[in-house]
Amino acid sequence: MAASGSDNAGAPDGAPAHPSTAAAPDRRRPPRPPLPGGRFARDGSLAGQIAKIGLLGLFTALGVWAVLPLYLGGNWLGIGLVVAVVGLVYYVYLSKRAVPAKYLVPGVLFLMVFQIFPVLYTMSTSVTNMSDGHRGSKEQAISAVESLSVTRTADSQEYVLTIAAIGDPETGELVFLLTDREGGTHVGDTDGLSELGGATVEDSGKVTDAFGYTILTPAEVNARSGELEEFAVPTGSGAGIRSSGLSTAYEGRALRVYDESCDCVTDTETGVVYTADDERGAFYDDEGGRLPQGWQVNVGADNFARFLFDPAFASSFFSILLWNVVFAVAVTGLVFVVGLAVALTLHVPRMRGKVFYRVLVVLPYAMSSLAMYLLWRDMFNTDFGVINQILGVRIDWFGSVWGARVAVILANVWLGYPYMFLVATGALQAIPRELGQAAQIDGATPWQAFRHVTLPLLMVAMTPILVATFAFNFNNFNAVWLLTRGGPLFSDNSTAGATDLLITYTYRLAFNEATAQYGYAAALSVMIFLIVSVISVMSLWRGKALKEMD
Repeated sequence: MAASGSDNAGAPDGAPAHPSTAAAPDRRRPPRPPLPGGRFARDGSLAGQIAKIGLLGLFTALGVWAVLPLYLGGNWLGIGLVVAVVGLVYYVYLSKRAVPAKYLVPGVLFLMVFQIFPVLYTMSTSVTNMSDGHRGSKEQAISAVESLSVTRTADSQEYVLTIAAIGDPETGELVFLLTDREGGTHVGDTDGLSELGGATVEDSGKVTDAFGYTILTPAEVNARSGELEEFAVPTGSGAGIRSSGLSTAYEGRALRVYDESCDCVTDTETGVVYTADDERGAFYDDEGGRLPQGWQVNVGADNFARFLFDPAFASSFFSILLWNVVFAVAVTGLVFVVGLAVALTLHVPRMRGKVFYRVLVVLPYAMSSLAMYLLWRDMFNTDFGVINQILGVRIDWFGSVWGARVAVILANVWLGYPYMFLVATGALQAIPRELGQAAQIDGATPWQAFRHVTLPLLMVAMTPILVATFAFNFNNFNAVWLLTRGGPLFSDNSTAGATDLLITYTYRLAFNEATAQYGYAAALSVMIFLIVSVISVMSLWRGKALKEMD
């Protein structure tokens, strides 16, 4: 028989009932132990419940927003992942048993999305040949080869064409929204042609609205005219649909036809046969010529070996790596020295107007770094730059190797030392002045007191800051790109400049307008990650040793 509520009145929450009135224990289900934080998991206030419902609704809307493009792209694995994450969040925030998880889930999700996933994706890309012409599967490459060689025939079917994109009109995937002679609507992309339902079509056959697609304006179509010229919709059996102007499209026959029996592509106009090479991911003829459309293949460690052992790339890589280390060490060291010197100067107790001086020192840190880099670029101008005018010289700072390197270091020291000044000022405030005074009473000079007493204590607090500053400067893309764009370039190498850091070199490889090489760029990014990680771990280990000495 269960005890009534009055029988246990006055007992604290969770306390067992009086033995004489407590119900007999259920032998089939042992009582659960209290969960950590369980007392906080009650119904809560009305405002809290409304806020929770609102946040769950917002999260559900984000999940639906993420599922739509995945559904259009046929990415069922991604849809399953989104549904699983949404289900996990609902379980955690609607259950009273998962109280600690309520605080851990948001951080874990952000960690996976913004930290772990980009690293894993970069690593997976680094072992592929992903680049211009090697972005999709072999089937997509075959479809592209056939569809891009499509020519009009006498019986070609014509469509009314509407050009659209999936998502953003500037960067989203291009699609053709097509209306045939019978009024049927279709959507065509690089995977093929499919029916389009629920579209709004005007009398001329142009589609004005379709769920999931963004209709491009004439200006947006003109901006993507280069992509449009290379775009075609494969329709199978050596046929495809291409645009003819901005309002019509036609379905024609392909001049280059794939033959599965020989795994090759035959050009019916020239008779040249291109055989598939699954190790390099492209079709090659007998003379070594290849079709521009290829596919992704796994190349293992070839991308890494290219930078380390290929003489053409190894010389650029190691020279850039050496300058990268020099740049990061020089900027970090000078920023530390200047910032600490200013902090020590303003740490003198009897100095007047310290607040005014500190405001002046912090001013560069309060400025926009983007604007300041552009300003420094003009200050180093050969003809009208203020630095040449002050020095009374005519130095082409950005035209010479060492002039450009000195300019980049000076600009970064000017922008970075106020931050180090603020950190050093705070650390000095935490060190008792009596320690230095006691050392001087024992006979130490002011320099010896600073060197052997103040500085070791200061380094305990500043070592993690210096490690972070070094890692930041090692990948300081803006500092180089906005000032010199990595230049001046060497006469015998158009891909590497005198002030290039590894990160700007990576950017040039990945987003070069002529040949984007994502696999090489990803391999270089992985090497940067490893270098910075090793240096950071060693520096932090050194900082831990200083702390133990303290």
